[in-house]
Amino acid sequence: MITPETFDELQQAVRSVDRVRVRGGGTKNVLSADATISTEKLSGILEYEPSEYTFTALAGTPLKDIAAALAENGQFLPFDPPLVEAGATLGGTVACGLSGPGRFRYGGLRDFFLGVRMVTGDGRVVFGGGKVVKNAAGFDIPKLVVGSLGRFGVLGELTFKVFPAPATWTTIRAEFPDFKSANAAMIRVAMSQEEVYCLDVEPTGAVSIRIGGLGDAQAVRTDRVRSLLDGAQVEISTGEAEQQLWNDIREFRWVPNGHSLIRLPLNPGQVETAEKLLAPQAGPRRYSVGGNLAWIAWSDSAAADSLLTACRELGRKPLPLIGNWSGGVPSAEAGGAFETRLLDIFDPQRKGDLVPS
Repeated sequence: MITPETFDELQQAVRSVDRVRVRGGGTKNVLSADATISTEKLSGILEYEPSEYTFTALAGTPLKDIAAALAENGQFLPFDPPLVEAGATLGGTVACGLSGPGRFRYGGLRDFFLGVRMVTGDGRVVFGGGKVVKNAAGFDIPKLVVGSLGRFGVLGELTFKVFPAPATWTTIRAEFPDFKSANAAMIRVAMSQEEVYCLDVEPTGAVSIRIGGLGDAQAVRTDRVRSLLDGAQVEISTGEAEQQLWNDIREFRWVPNGHSLIRLPLNPGQVETAEKLLAPQAGPRRYSVGGNLAWIAWSDSAAADSLLTACRELGRKPLPLIGNWSGGVPSAEAGGAFETRLLDIFDPQRKGDLVPS
């Protein structure tokens, strides 16, 4: 595996191999298996303007380093990326299009991604977007590469906008007698006027609701949210315990050792159907972002086959992340003639398989 330290070396690496697959932090092993290029040494924050709420960093920069630098100025990554403590990199997170539970309030990674510098499949350096929030119109390369699994190029340098972090956080965990009641409560909260930051439901009938803001307003906001949870046993957490709860969720510590993990896009109207299809075989799972996303774990090949069948019935394409997966790694989401045209531009030799993790 080639480990370039500069953009010139990255260009040379792409040109020197017949097949390009990229490894970042290695936190999503399904996507970085058999990697030919590592971005591990393309690491570091190049520019950070706290007053402008923007930063630029190399693709191999660990998210943990970025989060720490932002925290010193009371700022954070609003799209709430997962696997920060596990060592996920900025580039891998972009290529996989991964956002965490906080996407419910702020929007996903794509909404905060301003600019990119990357190496295409034929070794050209391409720029897209910029380093400010407002840019001139043009071919929106940053939007194309989010979730593309790296098929259009090896990401090298990335620019994001960030937000001020809320002063305090409060989490309300509501236990309902069954999943149907819990899902209905999740939908009520999602459709309310409350500014909820995270909204997850579990098969056990538990709903986790996170709110953030100024400390003197939290009690009133918490009471308003609780009024939407009739019939539930409610537990309130704040401080370190509250932070640890969501860290464990984002780091997938709820997934048992030896289990594999996929991400499955949904819409809230599919959640009950998804649960009925998944319950017989799938392992632990969470329906996140107000029912727009499922994280699903499983333990054996029989369960994986059943899971693939459920995904087909739901009409949704899973993204395998951790463990073993026999269903194949999906291609870029665009598909069809549009994807072919993009590949003609960015990867004419079809070296493809540009998948950082």
